[in-house]
Amino acid sequence: MASAAEQLAANLNLSAFGKADELKKRIWFTLGALIIYRLGTYIPLPGINPDALADVFRQQSQGILGMFNMFSGGAVGRMAIFALNIMPYISASIIIQLMTSVSPQLEALKKDGEAGRKIINQYTRYATVLLATVQAYAIAVGLEGASNVVMEPGMFFRVSTVITLVGGTMFLMWLGEQITSRGIGNGISLIIFSGIVAELPAALVGMFELGRQGALSTPIILGVMIMAVAVISFIVFVERAQRRILIQYPKRQVSATQMSGGESSHLPLKLNTSGVIPPIFASSLLLLPTTAAGFIAAGGPEWLTWVTTHFGHGRPLYMFSYVALIVFFAFFYTAIVFNPTETADNLKKYGGFIPGIRPGERTAEYIDYVLTRITVLGAGYLAIVCLIPEILISYAAVPFYFGGTSLLIVVSVTMDTVAQVQGHLYAAQYEGLIKKAKLKGPRR
Repeated sequence: MASAAEQLAANLNLSAFGKADELKKRIWFTLGALIIYRLGTYIPLPGINPDALADVFRQQSQGILGMFNMFSGGAVGRMAIFALNIMPYISASIIIQLMTSVSPQLEALKKDGEAGRKIINQYTRYATVLLATVQAYAIAVGLEGASNVVMEPGMFFRVSTVITLVGGTMFLMWLGEQITSRGIGNGISLIIFSGIVAELPAALVGMFELGRQGALSTPIILGVMIMAVAVISFIVFVERAQRRILIQYPKRQVSATQMSGGESSHLPLKLNTSGVIPPIFASSLLLLPTTAAGFIAAGGPEWLTWVTTHFGHGRPLYMFSYVALIVFFAFFYTAIVFNPTETADNLKKYGGFIPGIRPGERTAEYIDYVLTRITVLGAGYLAIVCLIPEILISYAAVPFYFGGTSLLIVVSVTMDTVAQVQGHLYAAQYEGLIKKAKLKGPRR
């Protein structure tokens, strides 16, 4: 006889999707919100000369501006009102997470449940406003320093730029929260996802145009396509991989003749606990010298010229530093988001234990040992996924959008969104499954 899960999976079809009214409303809301975001990426800042800006950005497209432009869906290149995108909010979230691990007050709020989470979210919003203000002012000053980009430089332009960019970031933060609560998927991730996907057609057209002109040979283009499919399959396989630690719960006497409990469960540890944070941080740090040298031009110090030369795309020092930073941030961010001691204390509080391991400190040490080993594999996986496209970008002039970071984000967000859609379909089909299985409750 088929299990309930198998019957439920068999019932999932197009007709089931048509009957899920709540799911359809959520999907339409998500699509509408993302369309609003995409329209905002085409509204430029006031007082900008678009032709001069295009010339400046063309010179800096290989630096950190190119990566931010990828995440913002081209808003940085057009200097739109959403040029900062959601990156200040992500940076603020990471900073608050770091402070939570070192501040007793924030750690107490984290353990305080829903009320503490709301306070931490409020602190994150305040930090987002602060970071966005600083970044927006730096952008305004940088635009004034570029030749002929700003029509009327001055304090009015700086103030209006700061207000516009900070307002755009706060609107996107609110829009992302609305998508999360009323739509499908994580709103913040979907905003970044839509920005990357929106620019992929242009990147494909650019690559095929290079092939038509003879700059890229047909075998290289086919190799890139095969590589992209292979990397995507590898990402899906690893992102779904888990190391499951067996958890046993003791039996309890509930009456003179009955025992309850004794169930076994598992603690799932993802192979890649840190997600896409390590590649983003590593790329940002390595692209900063290139961007700074581009703005300073010939007037920079000699050491900056040396750093720019040796840290260019495809250079051995760049590749080595890229891998080293990815591994470092993989371990660092995993240590921030997962606390073995707290997990062991929670297991002990609810009576759970790992067979053969004493509860408490020994359990924490065992979980930390297992987590360290799988993080080695996760860091190696991130390094491979990001390094192979980096080599193609350097030696074959493949468009920047085929980088490992963009593939990681697109695949991870797609998997998460599809999982949520399946969850809503399961809920919509649950009643039909009960009727087909003819399940009845106990008679009174």
